[in-house]
Amino acid sequence: MIKLNSKDKNDFKVVFASNDLVETNNFLKDTKGNIFLSTKDNTIYVKLNSKTDDKRREFIKAFTSLVKQNISNVDIEFDTFVKGYADVDFTEELMFNALVETLSYVSHQPFTFKKEEVKPTDFEYNIVTSNKKLDDEFIKEVIKTDFTNYARDLQDTPPNIATSEWIAKTIEQDAKNFKNVKLKVLGIHEAEKLGMGLFLAVNAGSEIEPKVVVAEYNGAPEKQKTVLVGKGITFDSGGYNLKPSSAMVGMKFDMSGAAIMLSTVFALAKANAKVNVAAVGMFTDNRIGGHATLTESVVKSMNGLTVQIDNTDAEGRLVLADGMTYAVRELQADRIIEASTLTGAMVVALGHLATGGFTKSEELWKEMDAAQAYTGERVWRMPIYNEHLELMQATPIADLTNTGSRAAGAGSSTAAAFLNEFAEGKPFMHLDIAGTADNGERGTGVMVKTLFEMLNK
Repeated sequence: MIKLNSKDKNDFKVVFASNDLVETNNFLKDTKGNIFLSTKDNTIYVKLNSKTDDKRREFIKAFTSLVKQNISNVDIEFDTFVKGYADVDFTEELMFNALVETLSYVSHQPFTFKKEEVKPTDFEYNIVTSNKKLDDEFIKEVIKTDFTNYARDLQDTPPNIATSEWIAKTIEQDAKNFKNVKLKVLGIHEAEKLGMGLFLAVNAGSEIEPKVVVAEYNGAPEKQKTVLVGKGITFDSGGYNLKPSSAMVGMKFDMSGAAIMLSTVFALAKANAKVNVAAVGMFTDNRIGGHATLTESVVKSMNGLTVQIDNTDAEGRLVLADGMTYAVRELQADRIIEASTLTGAMVVALGHLATGGFTKSEELWKEMDAAQAYTGERVWRMPIYNEHLELMQATPIADLTNTGSRAAGAGSSTAAAFLNEFAEGKPFMHLDIAGTADNGERGTGVMVKTLFEMLNK
């Protein structure tokens, strides 16, 4: 539990170990790591490297360590950290945000089915500060982190449980907590009527009905409408272009984009943000079966473009294409932001340290760049050239192919160019979270914070 200026004081306090304090106390000078507990004065000292060029990262690492080791309720004397560690790049506000987010993220009880229940170590973290201006910031931070954790729990749920039908029901039920959110769930019959051929082609091999989950929140009718579209592949076998068994590990996280986008709308609604926003989650699995789509099939999309499916394992862009068309034609989007665990090429390019951002809109990129700098969730801009689209048009019998030439490379950019064709001229940004959506074991809820800050104006 995280509190701000609680009147009830705890037995232990957490303070910043300044350089002077470290130099004059051998017990701190000789301590390895960031954390030292002094039972003499019931104080937890936090040592931070002031010479680092990334103070936020150092700060987060230290408090991550503190939460993982903690065995008691504590008062965090925040002003000592501001006085000793804040600077022009790591301001008091950024430090406060990093503190609340880290405490919430690391102390969150992860989803588990262990036979012996793992009880949460729900210690109290009371942040003590003289800055009353942080009261509103605290409320905002709690909302952001609550829904980052909400997305993480959806991500972590095993694929035999978190089917498209289960996720749709779960989100529909949770949406009832928001009087200001309009929720709609579309099934296979609605998808057929809308002409979502690409979405249905991915679902063709499954016995589980696909679901399109649409959440709308309008806190500012006068503002342009931003629609967030997310890939919701609940498990990706690769279809007839079957993945090797080792590559199927972690495929339950292939629905991360949709979970993150819907969580962002819930967060904005909870905060009563002045924004006009909607989210479209395209949920289905990608299986092999008697009715599964065959390689080199040609399918018509919702917007009328035909696609030759040269690789059934490039299914994410197919469901997203129809989701984007729905955003434009049914929700009247003024602009579209889409997130997906889309390409292995993105992991090759950026590893697990940054999300790839693709857009031809300078305005969208300017907003995203400012938001990612504020939250610390790195987004690195990647190109969409005309040549990338030409590679996706290299088929004589359809408007587009769903996969470019391996020899030509640029797999992430060609995927972005494919998706850009379904924005129908609207400003569009593609976020490839293939390397940042999970850490190999757990979902991260990446981009909830950044999208929240980008849209909460």
